[in-house]
Amino acid sequence: MSASPATPAASSRAVALLRALDAAEIAHPGGTLLAHLRRVQERLADWGARPALQLAGLCHACYGTDGFPTALLPLDRRAELAAVIGTEAEAIVYLYASCDRKATYPALADPDAAFHDRFTGRADVPALRLRRDFAELSAANELDLARIDPSFREKWGAELLALFTRSRPLLSRPAWSDCRAVLAPAPHRGQG
Repeated sequence: MSASPATPAASSRAVALLRALDAAEIAHPGGTLLAHLRRVQERLADWGARPALQLAGLCHACYGTDGFPTALLPLDRRAELAAVIGTEAEAIVYLYASCDRKATYPALADPDAAFHDRFTGRADVPALRLRRDFAELSAANELDLARIDPSFREKWGAELLALFTRSRPLLSRPAWSDCRAVLAPAPHRGQG
C-alpha cells in the first residue's frame, strides 16, 4: 500500500541539510542517525503515508526527542527546516520532538487527551490528523529500532506493543500490522 513518495527533490534537499548538520556522523542503532532517519521515511512510505509525513519521518530528530536528546537544529532555526521540507512536515517534526512522553503517552489515543510540550511546558490537544501523524511516526521510529536492535526489542517491546495497542485507533492498518509483526511475542506475531 505504498503512497507516492515524497518528491525526490524535497527528499534530496532534506538529506543535504541532514548531512550538513552531521546526521551521517552521529552514531545510532543500525549505523548512523541519517541511516535511521532514511529507514523511518521508507517505512512511512511503505505504510502509505502522505509525502509531508514521509518528510517529517526523514527529519524527525532535527530538534532532538525525549528519547534522543541530540538536536541537529536549535528551535530558533525552525524556519530553516520549514524552508526545506515545508511547513506541514516541519510542524509534525516539532510535535514529535516536543512530546513529553511520560506525560503524553498514557492517554495518547483519547480524543481530548492533552499533549504535553517538553520545550514550553504547556499542554494542548492537537487535531486528530496531527495525533495520527504523531502515532504513525512514533511507530515507524520505534519499530526501526526494534528491528535493528534485538536488545532494544527485548527491553521495550512489550511496553511499546501496549502503547501502540492503546493507540491503535490512530494507526493505519499497515502500521498496526507491522507493530504486531515486530513487537508481539514470537508465538503471537501476525495474529489479530
